[in-house]
Parts: sequence; C-alpha cells; structure tokens
Amino acid sequence: MKHIIVLLLLILNSAFGLAQNAEFTFLNSSTHDWGKVDEGVQLKHYFVFENTSDIPLIIDDALVSCSCTKVTFPKEPILPNQRDSILVQFDTNQKYYKQDRVIRLSANTRRTTKLRIKVYVIPEDD
Repeated sequence: MKHIIVLLLLILNSAFGLAQNAEFTFLNSSTHDWGKVDEGVQLKHYFVFENTSDIPLIIDDALVSCSCTKVTFPKEPILPNQRDSILVQFDTNQKYYKQDRVIRLSANTRRTTKLRIKVYVIPEDD
C-alpha cells in the first residue's frame, strides 16, 4: 500500500512539474507614450491583449512604484484566444518633466510581464 501511495505522489508531482504556463500578447504595444501634456491632466490608456496560450490566463496583481499610477485588470480568467484589456491611469498632478513608469503584472505566466508608460509633464508655472 505504501508503494502505491509513493507512486501516486510521484505521478502527481511530475504532472505539476510539467504544468503549462499561460502567455499573453499585447496587440499594439506594451509601451505607451502620451507625449507632452500639461500638469494636472488625468491620463488613461487601455493595453489590449490576447491570451495566446492553450490554458486560461489569470492575472493576480499589478505592481507599480508610485501611487500616481493606477491599474485595473480583469479579475476573471481570460480563456485561450480571448481578448481583454488592462487600464492604466496616470495622475500628472505634481509630476514634472520626463515620467517613465513600469507596471509589473503577476500572472500564471513563465515570467513577469511588464507594461511601460511615458509622458513629459509641462509644469503649470512654465
């Protein structure tokens, strides 16, 4: 009986070790540049993507380095070949000149996926 349990544990461990990773592709780009904008403007951009794997894509979290950047992503699994989007909002209030932010997406993918936003903020006093 012990041998059967050990054998089952080995099989299950192998199955989990060979588990597939999801993959997604951004349809336009994973970088967005708003160009030059005046300070105080609230910016929004939708990153449209497609699940290009054979398993559901699950986005767990979006990590940002500044509270000026907000990210809204789908909470439900995205099925294979399904398209969806991630909304990134950037608050230019009290931000000046060149701004370059990276958003790290945590998902059931092989590696962390990164989105990037850029903008040149013209201060109110200029």
